[in-house]
Amino acid sequence: MKSLHDSHFDSVDVVLSRLSDVDYIADRQLATAIYLAFNLEKPVLVEGPAGVGKTELAKSMASILEVPLIRLQCYEGLDESKALYEWKYGKQLLYTQLLKDKLAEMMQGAVGLAASIEKLHAHDDLFFSEHFLQPRPLYQALHQERGCVLLIDEIDKSDPEFEAFLLEVLSDFQVSVPELGTIAAKVKPLVFLTSNNTREMSDALKRRCLHLHIPFPEAAIERRILERRVPGLSETLNRELVAFVQAVRQIDLKKQPSVSETIDWAKTLLLLNAEHLNLDLVRDTLYVFLKFEQDIASAREQLPALLTQARKDAEMAHATGSRHAKHA
Repeated sequence: MKSLHDSHFDSVDVVLSRLSDVDYIADRQLATAIYLAFNLEKPVLVEGPAGVGKTELAKSMASILEVPLIRLQCYEGLDESKALYEWKYGKQLLYTQLLKDKLAEMMQGAVGLAASIEKLHAHDDLFFSEHFLQPRPLYQALHQERGCVLLIDEIDKSDPEFEAFLLEVLSDFQVSVPELGTIAAKVKPLVFLTSNNTREMSDALKRRCLHLHIPFPEAAIERRILERRVPGLSETLNRELVAFVQAVRQIDLKKQPSVSETIDWAKTLLLLNAEHLNLDLVRDTLYVFLKFEQDIASAREQLPALLTQARKDAEMAHATGSRHAKHA
């Protein structure tokens, strides 16, 4: 049975190629971080704005490595019991009721309270074994026979106390369970922690991780992403809509459009049989990639200028691409 570490990434170029095979378009900086994380067995703290492909990166690596993706979604108030394990108290109670008839046999020969308690104590550990344990994502990740990709998503939304709890997992890939002892990973997982920078991570956590920042992509990479994710989109419309989104990201917005929203807009325009961007088409579909009314209003005010800029940038991209094609 193939394990996570049976896979080999001999170079950064191999990582780039394997990511491209699963339609994840990456630059060399990102591929280098993955190459190092895999070979050094280090977690990766992936930061950047929402919707640029942080979570998708973990999914893509699970697909490449052919191992499960185990995801822990972080939120305020997340604690050890929700992340690691819980005891099945209902099952423990049920078994206690079912076995109460055996109590007399268990207590046979015990004289006095102290002796009775001693006999009961000999059996209480049975109710705190793995038979009565409800595994949560971290526990599941440590028990994967072939390893896994562990995604700790939006770690910045968790409390500092939970972040401190994670340090043992990230350092030694093990956890301490009072009733069961220390549990070490059968195969070290490839760990991704994502953050949208809503709060600063501690130095202790950062020391244990490689750092990767994924910004909004350059226009050339965003066009390649659309080529993969929205087949059927014409080259002309691809250049125009990417140039427009890139221009929109330069204005003052509450939330800039993400790559995932660019993809949604491209699918929308394809569905509407659009061939070029025009004023009415853009005005009617702004809500697809802008999520706040004030941002939509701001973009509408500047729409003619944004469209003009987008057309110039698209023409420049076309001219540059044509020159490169001739030299090739």
